[in-house]
Amino acid sequence: MYHIVILILSISLYYYYNMSTEIDFDQLIKNQSYPSWKTTPEEVVEISRKLADSETKLFDQIANITEPTLNNVLKPFAIKANNDGFPEGQATFYQHVSTNKELRDASTQGEEIIEKNSIEQWSREDVYKIFDKLYKSIDVDSIDGESKRYLDKIITAFKRNGLALDKEPREKVKKLQVELNNLQVQFSKNLNEDKGYVAFTIEELDGVPQDVIDSYEKLDDGKLKVIFNYPDIIPLFKHANNSNTRKVANLAYSNRVSENDPILTEIIKIRFKIAKLLGYETYSDYVLEERMAKTKYNVLNFLNDLREKLKPVASKELATLKEFKAEDLKSRGLEPEDELYSWDYNYYNEKLLERKYQVDNIKIAEYFPLESTLDKIMNIYETIFDIKFVKNKTSDPNAVWHEDVHQFAIYQDIKSGKPEFLGWLYIDLHPREGKYGHAANFGLGPGFEEENGDRHTPITSLVCNFTKPTKEKPSLLQHSEVVTLLHELGHGLHSLVSKTKYARFHGTRVERDFVETPSQMLENWCWKKDQIKQLSSHYKTGEQISDDLIDSLIRSKKVNVGLFTLRQLFFGLFDMKLHTIDKESELEKLSLFEIWNQLREDVTLLPSDNNPTKGYSSFGHIAGGYESGYYGYLYSLVYAADIFHTLFEKNPMNVENGIRYRDIILKPGGSKDIMNNLEELLGRKPNSDAFLQEIFG
Repeated sequence: MYHIVILILSISLYYYYNMSTEIDFDQLIKNQSYPSWKTTPEEVVEISRKLADSETKLFDQIANITEPTLNNVLKPFAIKANNDGFPEGQATFYQHVSTNKELRDASTQGEEIIEKNSIEQWSREDVYKIFDKLYKSIDVDSIDGESKRYLDKIITAFKRNGLALDKEPREKVKKLQVELNNLQVQFSKNLNEDKGYVAFTIEELDGVPQDVIDSYEKLDDGKLKVIFNYPDIIPLFKHANNSNTRKVANLAYSNRVSENDPILTEIIKIRFKIAKLLGYETYSDYVLEERMAKTKYNVLNFLNDLREKLKPVASKELATLKEFKAEDLKSRGLEPEDELYSWDYNYYNEKLLERKYQVDNIKIAEYFPLESTLDKIMNIYETIFDIKFVKNKTSDPNAVWHEDVHQFAIYQDIKSGKPEFLGWLYIDLHPREGKYGHAANFGLGPGFEEENGDRHTPITSLVCNFTKPTKEKPSLLQHSEVVTLLHELGHGLHSLVSKTKYARFHGTRVERDFVETPSQMLENWCWKKDQIKQLSSHYKTGEQISDDLIDSLIRSKKVNVGLFTLRQLFFGLFDMKLHTIDKESELEKLSLFEIWNQLREDVTLLPSDNNPTKGYSSFGHIAGGYESGYYGYLYSLVYAADIFHTLFEKNPMNVENGIRYRDIILKPGGSKDIMNNLEELLGRKPNSDAFLQEIFG
């Protein structure tokens, strides 16, 4: 009897303890404030002007200091940069997501105001001299590593703005930078505002899934309107049986936003001039100075070496697809064609997956309804990184900028029983007019250490374009879209778990050719059997995806990897081609049209049947952010593969390694040298063995 009483008491205490320490996240989230998204166009412009004015006042203040110290120069400078992060991020974000065109236009105007003033201030010799004096007088041993790194970056930024030049060339650089920024903003605006479409009869759309056809708008002439958002156009590329339909759609899509052609041409010419004025041989030399790759030779060697290794692989893949196309045309009684054209690739790639590998992407998508898949991706991240996503269920209409947006509070150290609030995450799921057309993470407000030592938490957003739900079906994700969602949430995670002293180094503010690594590393979870099953849930029955479907999907991972990677190489080589121009005479003859079309056919191996396009007019990466940097998508895969194969290949849900990775790679953001972080994590220098194994087997 005594033992029974003790047992009952022990059980009671166990449940009492665990229940008493259970965390009420719904209550916790009520204690967290969040920003309002009720902003008028006038307020956006006014906020932008105030930010510019306060920046000017700060630079004036610093310029008048005679004896610079960390307290009177670096500290106020950092406070300003820290505190301006979210107001600027919010004001300039509306152009990508707002349904109000006036607000989008005001946001674009606000960005121009802020950037123009920033260029002006960062070109001031008087302020540069103060920072330079501080830098030379500082005792390195008396300053923490992150502050030293911050000063290094500030001095470098001034020099890269021409402060090491005489006044006349410095003024030229400043003027060119203003012109460049305005052109880049206009390029992006044209892309976001694009209303282009292509129209087809119902017969011409044979093969396109019925639920996709049902989503197309019907025009007055009875044709169906296919706009250029991913949910509309990609299913057509993959499933339209009519070759001419695919061709017409592909060419129209590739020629969209043609007004960006002269804009990009001028952007390239201005970048060339800036680089020359600053003393660099090419714009690539200017850009890569602060990247992990360091030089254009390293980048070009990497790209060209990979291209040569991929050619025989891709050629075999192409031969297989040509045979597949020939059989298909013959079976349908159609005239044979010797070539596999650019508009054929997605279609026959899809057919190959279906017939040879039994990968039915439409059927597989039934197991990945958007809402539950997002929850399950979050569950995986919660387990590995000891965090928690808590949805904000507020009825406040100003908590988000659109009804499609979900808002989450993120907490860390859940196992401790004392969760720490990390910040806010927004996820904007579906396409709409005027919205950014791809998938991306926007860091709206960085985290940093406040003056009193408290943590200022970050705010970040995923902007996606997944199919909208209908009355009959929820939004269903193709497996590739599951990968995209997991990838972009990886960027968001980087922003949220990062803890740096200064906003300058927070989260994804690392070297550009490393920024994709964390998200690319996490994509591997979409290719591991247990995790695919864990992510799945049929939208009707709730059943997990079968082992047979998973096995087929995994077997298909490397199908046409050569052709796919050559396409990425084409973008990277085109980017480098434009930014390694080193002679004025070459610049004067610059023809983006010729370079794009010749390089595309040479590198991708897919001919266009003499149908050149202006695809570069919608190449958003090259207009701002990834110039001379698109190679980074492939370059960073080297690190991503090494990390995954070293830490997670045997056990993707290894919590110990997950937390190590979180704290060594994600937490420091850009506050430390990335290569040192990688060596600490791996216990050695990173290598390309896993990357090459992934591609070539």
